[in-house]
Amino acid sequence: MTFGPPPSPRRPIRELPDDLISQIAAGEVVERPASVVRELVDNALDAGATQVTLRLQAGGVRLICVEDDGSGIPQGELAVALRRHATSKISSLRDLESVGTMGFRGEALAAINSIADMSLLSRTESDSHAWQLDGRSGELKPVARSRGTTVEVRELFYATPARRKFLKTDATELAHCIEAVRRHALVRPDVGFAIWHDGKLVEQWRASVDTADHSAHDQRLADVLGSELLAQSVAVDYSAGALRVTGRAGIPDAARARADQQFAYVNGRYVRDKVLTHAARSAYEDVLHGHRQPVYALYVTMDPARVDVNVHPTKIEVRFRDSREVHQAVRHAVENALAAPRAAAAALAAPNGIIPGSFESNRASAPAPWAQPAINFGAFQPLRQDTRVSDFEAMWPSAVPSTVRLEPVEGHYAAEALTSSARTENTDLPPGDWPLGRAIAQLQGIYVLAENTQGLVIVDMHAAHERIVYERLKSQLDSTAAISSQPLLIPATFAATPQEVATAEASEHTLKALGLEITPFSPRTLAVRAVPTSLVQGDAVELARSVLAELAQHEASTVIQRAQNELLSTMACHGAVRANRKLTIDEMNGLLRQMEATERSDQCNHGRPTWRQVTVKELDSLFLRGR
Repeated sequence: MTFGPPPSPRRPIRELPDDLISQIAAGEVVERPASVVRELVDNALDAGATQVTLRLQAGGVRLICVEDDGSGIPQGELAVALRRHATSKISSLRDLESVGTMGFRGEALAAINSIADMSLLSRTESDSHAWQLDGRSGELKPVARSRGTTVEVRELFYATPARRKFLKTDATELAHCIEAVRRHALVRPDVGFAIWHDGKLVEQWRASVDTADHSAHDQRLADVLGSELLAQSVAVDYSAGALRVTGRAGIPDAARARADQQFAYVNGRYVRDKVLTHAARSAYEDVLHGHRQPVYALYVTMDPARVDVNVHPTKIEVRFRDSREVHQAVRHAVENALAAPRAAAAALAAPNGIIPGSFESNRASAPAPWAQPAINFGAFQPLRQDTRVSDFEAMWPSAVPSTVRLEPVEGHYAAEALTSSARTENTDLPPGDWPLGRAIAQLQGIYVLAENTQGLVIVDMHAAHERIVYERLKSQLDSTAAISSQPLLIPATFAATPQEVATAEASEHTLKALGLEITPFSPRTLAVRAVPTSLVQGDAVELARSVLAELAQHEASTVIQRAQNELLSTMACHGAVRANRKLTIDEMNGLLRQMEATERSDQCNHGRPTWRQVTVKELDSLFLRGR
């Protein structure tokens, strides 16, 4: 029993007609109206245009018209422009290996002309008038136009009706066309773009006069993607030799469910590349929650000879000569941008540390004495002589303020009361010096409440401490290749499974690099004899079980490279201060100061936020103040 059509008689090998060749090429280059828009806008930008206008009808199916004010095409070259592989952008293999223009293949105009009714109208600076070329008949006639080029594409896929059936609704095709122009607009703030559909202006982005600094790109990003992007992103500027990465990276709080706001450019060309996508995503590993997708617009500038853009007819894919170099540069660029705690920037957002509309700005105009607060929550309460700092200092070596002198008392640490001068110094600290403010209370044994110049700060103490311990462990491992450990006076033993015993024996060197010493105590018992210094107060048994479970999923020889952060995150989670732990004011302030000095302290290891700001204006609105 056979399947499939019967074998056909052999046919002779022969060359295909030019029209059929062009239509085959069109199947690769032109997928939908947005593909035509992308190719024509590429040509307009290569011609030096400062204004590009796109006119569409029926989502681009009935009409696609791209007008520009570029250098134009001379009369004698109009007919040549519609031939296959005719271009002015490359002339040799050397040019192909270092392409510096958006287009270069010379396929687009010929492919479009083979499947649509196309006309080309252009004028150069030296011409007295413009010339119009009919793509079907080849007729050339003089017309009126200023310098530049207009390309009209009517009835897309009229010559291939089967392709037309695969198009979506007009609204969907219009959205794809707008997206194609948006991608160009994001990287070219020096060019103005306008999109008209069925006679109505649907999008317009004006050209920036001065593009010497990042402000022009930031303004264009705000115009195209929304002003909230700038408020919820950080600037990226990183150089590694001749390779430079600039742009904006969205903060973790701005992450989205879909990857629809991820823009990567190489030498001004929008690309979809796995190396760039993975590098950007890996930079968010420690700070992104769940499967959320980051928001970013990254511009990679490098030697054109080190990137191959001749990979796909649509020119949207590239191949790097040294992909590892590019991956590391993009990852470090985004990581460095996200590392700085954002609390300081938020504190400086308002002039003089006072937000307009807050209680401080309206204090003088308060209508009545009852509108003033009855209690001053900003001052520290005096510390009693028997106030205990407990063993918190062991977990945070620098957490206790320098104004508190610690002395051992009955096996614990007692904080000597602050002198009057020290208390005044802490209470009257200039606005902005403490971005996360001064601790005032602990809520439900979970949250730390603090007051800063903007209002109320709420801190998840476990999440914040988890990040602090995690960053300290990473720093130790990076600087010494091993985490400092502290032997336990009495080893912690626990009943272990055969797999845990085997993992502990096989991963002895890896465990030592992580600051752990776990040895067999009996055939079915393991003993934890040393733990990382930063986690000496944690649960040694729970920590050992978690690390052994992580090690069992990875090769022990490569665990430091492949799963270092996951292991350290697990260790930090089990070593962080737990809920319902009662903290003193000094301990809470120590936590806040550590957060301000720790990289990526705005999110815990799992991507959850560690603190939230509630401004005075928001508090006023809760109580209808000022209404």
